[in-house]
Amino acid sequence: MQAYGYSGRVGGNSPTERGRALAFGLDTDFTALFVAPTYAPDTTILGARPAFSLAFFPGWNEVSADVSAGTARRQRSDSVAGFGDLYPTAQLFWDGGLHNWMAYLTGNIPVGSYDPNRLANLGLGHAAIDAGGAYTYLNSSTGWEFSVTAGLTYNLENPDTNYTSGIDFHADFGLSRSLTEQFFVGLVGYAYVQLTPDNGQPALLGSFESQTFAIGPQIGYTFQVEDRAIYTNLRGYVEFAAKDRPQGGSIFLTTSIPISPPPVRR
Repeated sequence: MQAYGYSGRVGGNSPTERGRALAFGLDTDFTALFVAPTYAPDTTILGARPAFSLAFFPGWNEVSADVSAGTARRQRSDSVAGFGDLYPTAQLFWDGGLHNWMAYLTGNIPVGSYDPNRLANLGLGHAAIDAGGAYTYLNSSTGWEFSVTAGLTYNLENPDTNYTSGIDFHADFGLSRSLTEQFFVGLVGYAYVQLTPDNGQPALLGSFESQTFAIGPQIGYTFQVEDRAIYTNLRGYVEFAAKDRPQGGSIFLTTSIPISPPPVRR
């Protein structure tokens, strides 16, 4: 389960596509609670432990901007509350002691609240496929941990607007040091870089290849409740060097609660 909040802005002279509208000086605020029930069978596939999940979220989005209307612009604000898209994910985890690996395949099922005539939405309005992997270095003796996850996203066409976002590369990293068996602190960051331009945008937008980078702190604590370990993590990000998209900040509060206790090995 993950609580998420984001606030960002695009400069007044930088146009962005928002459904069927061309927006200038866009301000957006978004909050959501992502829930991802996960099933991890006690088996192996290609020597790895598998996990399967389906994430969904209730959320709220508010957007305001100057919207182009012919040669003039008018101020407009929209907000929406409801449910977003669905995100099925399959993962494989290889445990190698200090060095651990993960591969994943996920996607976006466009069933969330979406209206091409609205500035604020919770759904993307189109399907997407994302694949990638991760590496984690974990040294329990020194307490140091480093991980990086990277992937590529392929977006399908939005049938309401005939707009297709380009292929993007994204990477997340985390560095932490355990101060006790339950508590750690560290740094996090991410990079998002569009590799191919969008298709279907107005000529005013040009090739429209967005990017953004972010960095921030993190803390984590593991609560032991009887025979279950409940993991919590708080992260904050500040974005910089954004292009063709909002720039702002975000915060994540993640809680992982096992439904069943770990199996007893004999």
